[in-house]
Amino acid sequence: MPIDAAKALAAEPRTGEITWDHKDVLLYHLGIGAGRPATDPDELRYTLESRLHVLPSFATVAGNGSPGVISGLSMPGVEVDLARVLHGGQTLALHRPIPARGTATATGRIAAVYDKGKAAVLVMRTEVADADGPLWTNDAQIFVRGEGGWGGDRGPSDRPAPPAGEPDRTVERPVREDQALLYRLSGDWNPLHADPDFAGRAGFERPILHGLCTYGITLKAVVDTLLGGDATRVRGYSTRFAGTVFPGETLRIRMWREDGRVRVTVGATDRDDAPVLTDTVVQHS
Repeated sequence: MPIDAAKALAAEPRTGEITWDHKDVLLYHLGIGAGRPATDPDELRYTLESRLHVLPSFATVAGNGSPGVISGLSMPGVEVDLARVLHGGQTLALHRPIPARGTATATGRIAAVYDKGKAAVLVMRTEVADADGPLWTNDAQIFVRGEGGWGGDRGPSDRPAPPAGEPDRTVERPVREDQALLYRLSGDWNPLHADPDFAGRAGFERPILHGLCTYGITLKAVVDTLLGGDATRVRGYSTRFAGTVFPGETLRIRMWREDGRVRVTVGATDRDDAPVLTDTVVQHS
């Protein structure tokens, strides 16, 4: 079996230094669609260095290294075909606001391996801290088709009930035709998002948008719409990737206010609101 769960879980964590500055933050914000309209004061906080606020989902690309999905596939005990891999979900815990420039230590390990029968799920955990202490913890859930069935732990199966009632806010966010090409410059070079031949081998009619790009677009919509544009209020952010987005489509983002959090669903308007993100929660102060 290409995935050796025991070996993956027992492997020593990988630790390395990451650095970033305002240019990396600005590029990430452009990669998730910030700057439209370009002179809007609310957008300039994402695109102008003198006013720069860091959207917390930047944590998924900080340091320009491989995101959790890619780095998880290079861990001991894991040897799989990249074309069989999908990003199943993402959880981010913020310990304090992310500075616009920094140097930190990132420690990554496989925190769990689940056997879903026809697939395996790896949980790649990355903990990041600087000289002042912990900054954030990222968990990437990596779904590998065709790699289950060894009789291992199936993992948690409980899912939250869908949000009740009408959403408090609904917004639509168009995705540029070249959005994936721009977003990949922040460090995710998976050809699934650029190469039509590779996308076809993976079972898609054309390249798809990065799940983490949709993740960032959605968090920005919540911050701008319900959190007064204050990115420092975000304490945590989790989602399950329920479907694909093709560049050029429009996202419909529905939001429900709850005590200390916002529940969110995201659908693709061009495909009858086909689910894109589900089980999505933004925790805030």
